[in-house]
Amino acid sequence: MQISAEETPRSEAFRIYTPESLGAAIRHYRREAGLTQAELAERAGLHRSYLSDLERGKETEQVRRILRVLRQLGVRMTLGKADW
Repeated sequence: MQISAEETPRSEAFRIYTPESLGAAIRHYRREAGLTQAELAERAGLHRSYLSDLERGKETEQVRRILRVLRQLGVRMTLGKADW
């Protein structure tokens, strides 16, 4: 069962298995931070259209490679609020 950003309680972390789950997590935390896509893209040094693609779950080459490495290692990525 995948949890969408809207259904995820603030204390729960996002489990990242797919480009879609990564996109939902990015969108959730961007909105929680009160940032627009343009603001976050500028802060991160990205084009807004690239950030938009990530949030929509578009499988970029970078995301595909990271997920492939994680699968081969038998591990998963989990995103949660940092305490730093």
